[in-house]
Formats: sequence, C-alpha cells, structure tokens
Amino acid sequence: MKLQCLIIDDEPVARKIIREYIEEIEFLEFQGEFENPLKASGMIHQNQTDIIFLDINMPSINGIDFLKVNPIKASIIMTTAYSEYAIQAFGLDVMDYLLKPISIERFLKSCNKVKDYKEALSRQTHISEKTQNYFFVKCNNLIEKVLYDDLIYAEAMLNYIMLYTETKKLMVYLTIKALEEQLPSSQFIKVHKSFLVNMNKIKSLEGNLINLGNIKITISQSLREKVIKEVIQDKMLKR
Repeated sequence: MKLQCLIIDDEPVARKIIREYIEEIEFLEFQGEFENPLKASGMIHQNQTDIIFLDINMPSINGIDFLKVNPIKASIIMTTAYSEYAIQAFGLDVMDYLLKPISIERFLKSCNKVKDYKEALSRQTHISEKTQNYFFVKCNNLIEKVLYDDLIYAEAMLNYIMLYTETKKLMVYLTIKALEEQLPSSQFIKVHKSFLVNMNKIKSLEGNLINLGNIKITISQSLREKVIKEVIQDKMLKR
C-alpha cells in the first residue's frame, strides 16, 4: 500500500524538490500540491491523504496556525527554513520537522517514520478487530447486540441512524460520523454522507452504484475513487 502525499508550500522550487523526492521513494505516491493551506482544505478533509508536507511561513495563514484550527488525520511533516518553530510544531503532534535545504536521506528517514507508525497502528487495529466482532446499541429501551458480520449498511436519518442487519432494522440515536469512527475501517466504509456500508456484503459495483443484493446505494462523487480503491484493493484479477 502506498502512502498518499500532499505538499503545501508557497515556494515553487521547494514543492518541486519534495515532489521529486516522493517520486523516488517506492512506498510514496504524489497526490497534489498547493501554495497555501486554505486551498488544500477540501482535499485534506476528504481524509484520503496519509502524509502532508507542510511549510510554515506562507501567505493567508501559516502552517502552525493552520494546524491549531484544523483537526487533521494525516501525518504532518513540517518543511521549513526556520528552526525556532520546532517546539510549537511538536506540541501539535507533527510527525517530524525538516529544515530546508532537505536532503533525500533526511527526507527518507522521516517518511520511514510515518510508514512504521502506520504499519504498527494497522497491526494494532487488526488485533483489536479480531478480538471483538460485535457492538451494542440502545434501541426502543433495549440494549441490542449487533454482530459486525450481520450489519449490512447504516443510513443517516437526521439525528438518528438506521442499522440494516440480516434479520432486522434498528433505529438508533447516533450520528453516522460517530458510527464510522467506532466500527473497524477494514470492514466498513463511508460511501456517501448518509451511508456506511459493510464491504463484505458488496455484491458488485455498477458505475456509481454499490449493489448489496436487495438494495443499491449511490456512491458520492467525492468519495468514489476512495471507495473503489478500498473495496477492490489488490483483489482484482488481471489478464
């Protein structure tokens, strides 16, 4: 699996150097580049980015202030010519702090740190998911047990969600976002702002539709690429 990389830096030469480094490293993939954080916000909040190489001194808003007001799931590697911001940056949980000019050796060391962290996190998540295969929800004054493998999909309905299982429907006072955060990402994927789907239940993909057997759910345009990539992964047979 390759780590998707985003560059945010107002210097064209700096962006070019980092982009070339990314292209040299086998486990990295260049996703895009922006001259300031505000222009990158849309892509960042789709949560499809693994690493953000973030400069500090930029027009509109600097990198430090941007991190203070934006919760970001991607790993942040600061790339700057100024050493005096290091303490502030590490206080914001950045993964590393690279001083320009950045050598390819130092760049690779930083990227390996992110790679090792994500692999360890994935192993930990996998172990956790293997030891727990169910969850509980409160529905109609009952506390209901739901097996991961029984849940087909969930649909957002204002302040509630509807859980569709193999045998019944459960209306629960919960948001789709909260459910997504608490279910294993290796099995469940958000395909639309209102729908979360069990990938094991998918029968086929037809254009922008996911076929779950008795129902078809539309994939939102903004999530289509991510959904197809996650669902198919490396399981597509090739000629």
